Amino acid sequence: MASLSFTSSSFRPPELSFGNGNYGNTFKVHRRKKSISVPFAANSPEESLSVPPEKPEIELDFIGPKSGNDGSYPVEKAKAISGEKLLRNIMLDNKIELYATYIIDGKDLLNERTNTELRYLKKKPESWRLACQTIVGNKENSGKVVVQRIPQWKK
Repeated sequence: MASLSFTSSSFRPPELSFGNGNYGNTFKVHRRKKSISVPFAANSPEESLSVPPEKPEIELDFIGPKSGNDGSYPVEKAKAISGEKLLRNIMLDNKIELYATYIIDGKDLLNERTNTELRYLKKKPESWRLACQTIVGNKENSGKVVVQRIPQWKK
């Protein structure tokens, strides 16, 4: 526990002294000071600057379905707070065209396949996901997910 000290003037009348100095009569007022000590509980610097902890973020790279003129595939990047959005909504918010999705990397940052996905993607590999059923993150994890957008004709 820390303490704080205050110095205050006394409520008693000041002491007066008279004297003869080089300049004639002098009049001096002396105030009595009394120290007061007040204990208080001090917060640690971490508590006083309480900044809410940052929510974990998931970085997403969306690889385009068609290669460009130079043969490379365009990559669109997005970020999302872990566990708060469906993959579909992230794509819509970032104006990324909706296609079937193939998860290249970061599968462990996504929710398990839903019953709907199990039914519609029965004959597809585990890395295929429905964007409307895929939750990105679990509110605790962070990392990077790489998604290949599959063109409609390849389904």
